[in-house]
Amino acid sequence: MSSLLVDNIGELVTNGAGEGPLGIRRNAAVLVEEGRVVWVGPSAYAPAADRRLDAGGAAVLPGFVDSHAHLVFAGDRAAEFAARMAGQPYTGGGIRTTVGATRAATDNELRATVRRLRGEALRQGTTTMEIKSGYGLTVADEARSLRIAAESSTETTFLGAHVVPAEYADRPDDYVSLVCGPMLAAATPYAKWVDVFCERGAFDVDHARAILACGQAAGLGVRIHANQLGPGAGVRLGVELDAASVDHCTHLSDADVDALAGTAHSDGSGTRTVATLLPGAEFSTRSPYPDARRLLDAGVTVALATDCNPGSSYTSSMPFCVALAVREMRMTPAEAVWAATAGGARALRRDDIGVLTPGARADLVVLDAPSYLHLAYRPGVPLIRQVMRNGVTP
Repeated sequence: MSSLLVDNIGELVTNGAGEGPLGIRRNAAVLVEEGRVVWVGPSAYAPAADRRLDAGGAAVLPGFVDSHAHLVFAGDRAAEFAARMAGQPYTGGGIRTTVGATRAATDNELRATVRRLRGEALRQGTTTMEIKSGYGLTVADEARSLRIAAESSTETTFLGAHVVPAEYADRPDDYVSLVCGPMLAAATPYAKWVDVFCERGAFDVDHARAILACGQAAGLGVRIHANQLGPGAGVRLGVELDAASVDHCTHLSDADVDALAGTAHSDGSGTRTVATLLPGAEFSTRSPYPDARRLLDAGVTVALATDCNPGSSYTSSMPFCVALAVREMRMTPAEAVWAATAGGARALRRDDIGVLTPGARADLVVLDAPSYLHLAYRPGVPLIRQVMRNGVTP
């Protein structure tokens, strides 16, 4: 059994036992065997290993967990972005532009886009990335989107209910029946989760409930896009259906926050339903940012994700989202880093990632910096020196 010792770590973020909310250990080492962390402790007491990686006194943290991304698409919407920067509001209507391009693309063209963006994210420290469908919106195109997504991630999400496609514009009930029937059946072999864009201009709460309930009955976990463009019932629907995550959460009422807080675990370890915040979307649409402070103060577990997509958040950078969360959403650097690692894992209901503790997957990032603080302190600077996934450097 080959072993690897990562030592001479100046500051180790474990998200477990240690100093402060990030479980920081100083002058630390991590022993890896068979792709798993088997020991964490002081460098001076590190066990022998077959190989050694000297961190050179730098900071090491768990790989980022990006729990919300839309990577299976063709084309781009740069002109739409330019129009928004000139003052045009974001309504979500541009999704249909991407649907047309995606339907026309070959499997290999879609596969190349997924691999390119997944590679970008990995180089920036993201070791786990959820990937949604949602730009096909036919039975065949949704199934192939998920099949291609599954080549790059085990965290795949069926989002046939992204918008109602043009051919069903006057028949939304018929489209919901298609999503709940043949489309779900074709998608389920490749999907772990089901999601709905519950928003004005997309799916109302009754349609969203029907689709998510069908997904649950087919064995899929629930996620939901909720309360991005305005107030609505999406967050409370997510809580009702035991969603792992409600995503966006830009416009929340007191009742929404109370509903999320009401899913708290009895052991005080946070909430069962996670609020996943996507600051790249607000940055790219010039929309109000979610109030992360309000959620955190209510005891709600918060995750950060990129929402990487060609229209409203074309970024694959979790460090960028960490910096935005600190600057614009009133999160401390520690809260933002936790949300981008352990928080993302909670949003995927995983306990083997987002932490560097014995038994966890050996996904880690070596920074070209002495502390995690530099992720927010030095925005836009490429601080990821080395990435390890499953104990291996890609």
